[in-house]
Amino acid sequence: MGKTILTVDDSASIRQMVTFTLKGAGYEVIEAVDGQDALDKANHQAFNLVLTDINMPRMDGLKLLERLRDLAHYKNIPILMLTTESDEQMKAKGRAAGATGWLVKPFNPESLLEVIKKVIN
Repeated sequence: MGKTILTVDDSASIRQMVTFTLKGAGYEVIEAVDGQDALDKANHQAFNLVLTDINMPRMDGLKLLERLRDLAHYKNIPILMLTTESDEQMKAKGRAAGATGWLVKPFNPESLLEVIKKVIN
C-alpha cells in the first residue's frame, strides 16, 4: 500500500500539477479545495502527509495546520506549506503552528518530491 497525501489548494490548476507530480512518484493523492474541505477529509481518513496552500477561502492553511495539530493522528504527521508566501514573518507563523516545511510556488516537481521523500515515514 502506497503513502497517501492530502493536497489542499483553492486553485484547480495547482492541485492538478501537484497530483500529477505525486501520482507519477507512486503516491496516492486526495485533493481538497480549501482548509475546511481538508479538515473534513482528515477527520474521515488518515494521511501520511498534508501539503497545503495558505491563502484560501473558508479556512486558510495556517488555521488548517492548527486544527490538524489538535487531532491526535496529526500531531506527528508531516505538514508542508506550498504557497506564494515567502515572507519570513509568515514562515515564522507557520513554524509556530507546526509546519514541517515550506515550499514556495511556483514549485519545481523534483524539489517537491525530494522534500516529501525526506519527511514522509
